[in-house]
Order: sequence, then C-alpha cells, then structure tokens
Amino acid sequence: MMELIQNLTSNLDVDENQAKGGAGLIFQLAKEQLGDGEFAQVASVIPGIGDLIGAAPQPSSGLAGAIGGLAGAMGGGGKVATLAALAGGFGQLGLNPTMVSQFVPIILSFVQNQGGDGVKDLLAQVLK
Repeated sequence: MMELIQNLTSNLDVDENQAKGGAGLIFQLAKEQLGDGEFAQVASVIPGIGDLIGAAPQPSSGLAGAIGGLAGAMGGGGKVATLAALAGGFGQLGLNPTMVSQFVPIILSFVQNQGGDGVKDLLAQVLK
C-alpha cells in the first residue's frame, strides 16, 4: 500500500491523507461495482486495501451527491452518477474534482504491475 501512496504523492501535488482518501474512493467504487470474486482479485494485489477504503471520505448529501442522484434518476446513471460521487469525495479531501483523472492512471499502472493485465482490466472497466 505504501508504494502506491508514494507513487501518488510523488507524482501529484497531494499529501499522504489525500492520496489514501482518493485511492480509497476509487477502490470503494470498485468494491461497489464489481462482483465479490472480481473485487477479491483486485484486493489480493493491494495490501491494505481495507485501510485505504476506510480512509475514503463518507458520501455527503451535498451538491455532488444530489447531482449523482439526479443523474441516476434521469437515466444518466452509471458513469455520470459515479463520476459525480467520486468528484464529491475528492472535494471533501480538499482536492479539485478533476484530480480523479490524474489518480486513475497511476492506480491502474500500480495494479497492473502488482497483478497483471487481467486484474488491471477488471479495475479499468469500473473507471472508464
């Protein structure tokens, strides 16, 4: 886990808590979107994934949550609601919501290095 956090803090202008929280948000999303077996494959290559998920801010019922709920209700659901939820969580960490797009390639690269293309592809299908 620390290797991933170091990758995020050294490549992005974020502190350790922001790196853990942002990664946790992404892994929480994967946990929600993937089946148990698929998530277990991702989790098996990320030591301390539970700690990262625990570091993610809890969803608020603020504007991003409302946007995500509205997008889902309007049939835009899926990716639009997902991106709104991630953006809201990143905002709670004091990060610009556009940072999601900077976290994703670093996390995917780390997962690929740890678990190969198959595991990276599982995570990528949630994030693309």
